[in-house]
Amino acid sequence: MSEFVEVTTEAELREILPPPLERTANKARPKLHELDRQWLAESPFVLIATSAADGTCDVSPKGDPAGFTLVLDDTRIAIPERPGNRRADGFHNVLSNPHVGLIYLIPGRGDTLRINGRARLVREAPFFDDMIVKGNRPKLALVVDIDEIFHHCQKAFMRSKLWSPESWTPGALPSRAAISKTFERPEESMADLEAYYEPGRYAAGLY
Repeated sequence: MSEFVEVTTEAELREILPPPLERTANKARPKLHELDRQWLAESPFVLIATSAADGTCDVSPKGDPAGFTLVLDDTRIAIPERPGNRRADGFHNVLSNPHVGLIYLIPGRGDTLRINGRARLVREAPFFDDMIVKGNRPKLALVVDIDEIFHHCQKAFMRSKLWSPESWTPGALPSRAAISKTFERPEESMADLEAYYEPGRYAAGLY
């Protein structure tokens, strides 16, 4: 007998989690409001959730100077791609299933901006010139046609104390260099990896 008691129907789910209040259920909007534009102008970080046609999922972080997401019009935004590990997991997913979910964060703020929509990969467009950072012009951008947009409350951030420095324990885990040696680059010395991930040196390769 399984030790798990699973929820398998919507009726069961709603026995545990009652339906949301009407104002919560109906808060999603189909286009950007001026407050949404202001949020995007101040946000330096977004999480992008994608799923391939076979259901394989990915969540990728994207970050740049605040305002890096370009508002094209009331229902479209564009997110530049920067140099990275080139796995392109989310991009592969978009090619087979365009549906995406975005969560925009602002450091120190507990509430977030959420956007659900359909994405396309764009390799060239006039707006690429508006996405240049430190001389880096993106080779790709993710253009998202907005289906719905809404703001999300701060309870998760309050529970986790995410922005409370007194709760931070970055030294509780092995360093990025140690993790890289364990899983990705076992043939390299710790000294070389620590030098590679040294913050000043690593930052030099961001663009």
